Amino acid sequence: MSANKNSVKTPKFILFLLVLVCLVQLVPFYLGVVASFKGSRDQSSAWAIPFGGSTLENFTIAWERGHVGQAILNSAIVTILATAIVVIVGALASYPLARRRTRWNQTILMLTLTVMMIPPLSILVPLIRLLKSFGMMNTYMGLVLPLAAFALPQAIFLYTQSLRGITESLEEAAKIDGAGTLRTFFSIVLPLLKPVTITVVILTGTNVWNEFALSSYIMTTNEMRTLAPTIASFFGAAGSNVNAAIAGSFLGVIPVLVAYLFLQKYFMKGMLAGAVK
Repeated sequence: MSANKNSVKTPKFILFLLVLVCLVQLVPFYLGVVASFKGSRDQSSAWAIPFGGSTLENFTIAWERGHVGQAILNSAIVTILATAIVVIVGALASYPLARRRTRWNQTILMLTLTVMMIPPLSILVPLIRLLKSFGMMNTYMGLVLPLAAFALPQAIFLYTQSLRGITESLEEAAKIDGAGTLRTFFSIVLPLLKPVTITVVILTGTNVWNEFALSSYIMTTNEMRTLAPTIASFFGAAGSNVNAAIAGSFLGVIPVLVAYLFLQKYFMKGMLAGAVK
């Protein structure tokens, strides 16, 4: 009987913890929604819902004066380009590292993993000088290439480990049929890497979309500034507009939510496939 009682009480306790965690996670979201619809003269409590006094003023300020719309477009372009480079280059670079386990390749892999421990801001000054010398400041590629370079070590590591778990029998059969190395990779190997590719896309896309430090120094004009520095621009020495900043943050979340809603089945398939493998 005691065992049955424990089996009944445990799920309820876990359910209570899950509900509690969800409520705690929703508190900042609730406060953000309330603040984003409050006017600049509203002095009510941060918890109070602005009944009858809600306004879209903050969203208008964020979109028109804060250039959040242009910032979202810039972030989308940078994220798509950087993620595509990381996926293509990372997969191609990891293929020989996984298939040819020589000392030289092992050394290259170790050096690649060592780069992951270097903080990006530690090379900010020479990076800015290099970009200025090539005229790449305030350009998409001036930000895309450094972000892709810093994301590549992690992608190469993930692809290499995944490739080592895939048998080479399919590749050998393709070679017997006359397929070259590149054709074998793109036709046979790359489709098998779909789970890890989805993981790389999620990790890289999220990090690039939320990137702040390098973007603040490389993209300095309003026309080229990405989302995170644009939101930070609402806070300055002359004053701050918290409600407009929160409204701009919500506008910046919309593309991510839309992308997730359309791609969630692929995310789930990738996660499940990776777990089964």
